[in-house]
Amino acid sequence: MMRSLFSGVSGLQNHQTRMDVIGNNIANINTTGFKKGRVNFQDLLYQQLQGAARPTDDLGGVNPKEVGLGMAIASIDTIHTQGSFQTTGVGTDLALEGTGFFILKEGDKSFFTRAGAFDLDNAGTMVNPANGMRVQGWMAREVEGVRVLDVSREIEDLIIPVGSKDPARATTLVNFACNLDKRLPEIPEDPTQGEIIAGTWGTAIKIYDTFGDEHILQVDFTRVPGTNNSWNATVIVDPENEAPTNTAIGLGEDAPAAGGPVAFVLNFSNNGTLLSAEDGAGNVSGGPGAEGAVIMNVAYDVQSATPGDDGAPVRQEFELNLGTIGGFINSVTQYAEASSTKAIIQDGYTMGYLDGFKIDQSGVITGIYSNGTSRTLAQVALASFTNQGGLEKSGDSTYAVSNNSGMANIGPSGIAGKGKIIAGALEMSNVDMAEQFTDMIVTQRGFQANSRTIQTADQLLQELLTLKR
Repeated sequence: MMRSLFSGVSGLQNHQTRMDVIGNNIANINTTGFKKGRVNFQDLLYQQLQGAARPTDDLGGVNPKEVGLGMAIASIDTIHTQGSFQTTGVGTDLALEGTGFFILKEGDKSFFTRAGAFDLDNAGTMVNPANGMRVQGWMAREVEGVRVLDVSREIEDLIIPVGSKDPARATTLVNFACNLDKRLPEIPEDPTQGEIIAGTWGTAIKIYDTFGDEHILQVDFTRVPGTNNSWNATVIVDPENEAPTNTAIGLGEDAPAAGGPVAFVLNFSNNGTLLSAEDGAGNVSGGPGAEGAVIMNVAYDVQSATPGDDGAPVRQEFELNLGTIGGFINSVTQYAEASSTKAIIQDGYTMGYLDGFKIDQSGVITGIYSNGTSRTLAQVALASFTNQGGLEKSGDSTYAVSNNSGMANIGPSGIAGKGKIIAGALEMSNVDMAEQFTDMIVTQRGFQANSRTIQTADQLLQELLTLKR
């Protein structure tokens, strides 16, 4: 009878533990990134009343007689199934679709979480605002003027320099891809017999010097008299400026000096595509059978710059890319369609300030500047484990490495089994209320049944004690 009492006690205790886990699951039904727990039971020790006997010539075998001594908790598992997503619209809120954990640091201690409700502190560091733990990843580095991410380095704090400056950049390349209307008339040799403007097509685009000052690059195209497929092109920077910028253009590696030619000739094939170009010095780029891009070198004086030691004005240089020979997608063309200025692109800009940032599915943080540029700032790191169920819960919706979880495999999103990041959303708890209520009923009935076992054993003991009367 004492055995049944202790079996009932073990049943009560362990069903109470299961109820504690269920209660914790229900309490965290709306906790961001929470993963539910599950209790598994197993039977405990057995007292052997009689051992087993093997068969003999006269009798068959006899099975052992054993009385169980109760039950125990086999495991309390953390179920890492995917939770549903809640859209928040907050750019620093991150959710994980698939496996993996965000990495947080508190001093030298590392923690891992699925709760991605992050924000920036007053230093621009990305943190969990609930506890101040810092989100880990990789900051971009400047390499030869290009910002690159090296995910082979050690992870570090992510700092978003809100309000930081992006220095101005001088224009170094201007891409032309306009169309010149073949139907435009030639300019008359005697301007008094016709409107000169009738055969001219002009384009203008803003370019920038090293200070970020704007300049106007104007290119005017006119039909070459007596030809079908040739156009004169005149290039000038800041045509309305009081002080001349001494614009010059030419082919070759060296930038043209001030006072050089400002015009060149464009020749087209009978297919309407670019054939060649010739500068004022007679240098030719392209021609029948040639390939590659046609690029003219342009230089102009920057009046606002301090002159050099020789007193000469500072010359600004850039390349004027007219397209590829025989090309028509990103090249100047000559078709019987209206002249256009489409796809004129230059790579300069003024100074700007970091206005905001966005995070893509790979966790790459891109800064958006007021001058219209964008820069790679950082990338959020993720961690995965051989046995994520072996992680220890550390509170604050975080986990810590244990002896059975394996070491953290740290890398970017989408690599080595790590899921993708969804910005502007949070992963909700994976607790199913219907499942928990059903488990609660089963647990309650198990608790009641074990209490009945104790009550019945007590009644048997009471009957035994009354035998002496």
